[in-house]
Amino acid sequence: MVDLDAAIGYVVAHGDAVDRARLAWLRSGITPPPDVLDKVELGSTAEGGWPAFWGGDVASVDATCFRLGELDDLGALERPAARRALSWLAATQRPDGMWEEDASLAGVAPPWAQPGDDEAKLYLTTNAAFWLVVGGPSEEERKAAQETEFDRYSTYSGIPGGRDNSEHAARIVRAAEAFRAALRPDGSWPSFLVTGWLGCAVLYHLGWFYESAQIQVALAERVPAMSAADTASLYAALRRIGMSDEDSLLRAARRRLAETQRSDGGWESDDGDQFNVHTTLKALRALRTA
Repeated sequence: MVDLDAAIGYVVAHGDAVDRARLAWLRSGITPPPDVLDKVELGSTAEGGWPAFWGGDVASVDATCFRLGELDDLGALERPAARRALSWLAATQRPDGMWEEDASLAGVAPPWAQPGDDEAKLYLTTNAAFWLVVGGPSEEERKAAQETEFDRYSTYSGIPGGRDNSEHAARIVRAAEAFRAALRPDGSWPSFLVTGWLGCAVLYHLGWFYESAQIQVALAERVPAMSAADTASLYAALRRIGMSDEDSLLRAARRRLAETQRSDGGWESDDGDQFNVHTTLKALRALRTA
């Protein structure tokens, strides 16, 4: 059984001001101090995205999605910085519905973000689409949607904030169709493990339950050997788009989190000890409504 109190204590003892503010919002909905929000939002480009530490001043799809995740944990997706980032993501979608890092980042980007790599493109596509789902359309888009005809893509209203703007929804559907086209008959996907649960979340949100269920079966087979970080990320993403905590995949993920929680209350990152607090916060986000 997961020890939530120990996990909270781990973040308090080992986290910085941003980590503790994320914890406070996730636990109690406490608004973060302005200096914390300023710190997380710092460094965005004029277009709205954030560069990766390996990418100089060039905005990165992967880094922008990571920063949106931090802002989401601070209840800050409606702030101007997040809205600009979401607009930048929308504007950088390719005509085929996919996302890819800027070509100038070839050679310096890690494998999961390498321009020209099909596996990386599929991962970035599901990641960007996931955040467009979570972030929803802007207030301006919602107002515009009330004044224009809705097309077939705007018939669903699951995105937070009310009925969706047609172009915003069309972007998500185009990304989902690109991901669905890449799925193999057994529900597996030709990309990184994380691509599976992000794509599953987008398909589930759109109501494409058959394909989503195929992916869930494939993921469930992987959960018993999954790392703590992957398990927390899977659980948090699927809960964030409204999948029931009683779903068999999420029950398996909850068991895996219980197995991988350390004696100090935290969960281990796959990227070094400096990210253990981030992984623990991810687990707490997943479990806060369990």
